[in-house]
Amino acid sequence: MKFYRGLYVGPSVKKLNTVKMKLKTGAGQFSIYLIALSKNSDQLDIFHSGLLKQKYFDRKDLYVVGIAGSKGEAYQLVGKMLGDAMAAGMNGDIKGYLIQNGVPAERGAG
Repeated sequence: MKFYRGLYVGPSVKKLNTVKMKLKTGAGQFSIYLIALSKNSDQLDIFHSGLLKQKYFDRKDLYVVGIAGSKGEAYQLVGKMLGDAMAAGMNGDIKGYLIQNGVPAERGAG
């Protein structure tokens, strides 16, 4: 699991380093939602951190760009990402904006 260098973090997320450590080790967290780069043609995936316990998720290959304390807060962070992408002239291309600003291209391609 990798984290975006300009990680978007919701205001309700406290003790970020603890949250990140728990995500990496697989410890459960009731109120944490992740925003990650999608591996398919979508731009982003939003999901509850509890889904990381499923075998479907390859944590090694996961690139987290945002951490939120609720689903609504995750949507707000995506809105902020969209605003940042638009301000940078990326016309709604959030994934392209994130790749341009620090996500390794091989992680962002898809």
